[in-house]
Amino acid sequence: MAMKKRISLELRNRSPAEVVELVVDNSRSADGEVEGLTDDFTGLEFLSMVNVGLSSLAKLPPLPKLRKLELSDNNLSGSLETLSEKCPNLTYLNLSGNKIKELSNVEALQNLKSLQSLDLFNCEITSLEDYRESVFELLPQVTYLDGFDQEYNEAPDSEADDEDEDGEDGAGPTGDYDEEDEEEEDDEGSEGGEEDDEDEDDYAEEEEEEEAAGIQGQKRKRDVDDEGEEDDDEEDD
Repeated sequence: MAMKKRISLELRNRSPAEVVELVVDNSRSADGEVEGLTDDFTGLEFLSMVNVGLSSLAKLPPLPKLRKLELSDNNLSGSLETLSEKCPNLTYLNLSGNKIKELSNVEALQNLKSLQSLDLFNCEITSLEDYRESVFELLPQVTYLDGFDQEYNEAPDSEADDEDEDGEDGAGPTGDYDEEDEEEEDDEGSEGGEEDDEDEDDYAEEEEEEEAAGIQGQKRKRDVDDEGEEDDDEEDD
């Protein structure tokens, strides 16, 4: 699908000024240039144009609020000076998988004063001797290169994602465990109630048996007394 048509579809009945994030990955650019993107996208903060066949950024419109730009897997080798002119507030730039070979290719990024994270994975420049040290020296505003700082500490965004995933994984078993406990307690309570009912029934039966035995004992005693009185009457006669 052509990039211009893809952008039109991604609008989804919104005006360009309302769009904050725009993803047109795997669409096709015309002659390696940006197309369909205009300076009406004044509120755009995140733009992803991965694998769209770009070889130039000359037709990129002014995007004053753009902070994150994904341009991996294209054919870019230069024209990066356009970024500092059109997207002065960029903080994250992904150029991995492009045709960037020399330090001079990224020198134009010096004017991106807010740039904090730069990715150059799978670019020929990464094979240069002292590649990381040279880029950090050339672009002192950059904190993270290819996802790591100068001491090889991972970028905080990746760590935050890991923590979120761990938290979600941990929450599930805990919740299931509590529900199982409640069910077990309910089952135990039901069993206990049945046992109590059985004990009460047994106790009631014992009381009835004792009462019956008492009545029979009293009856036998009365019979014996009556027989004794009859014997006394016979003797008197």
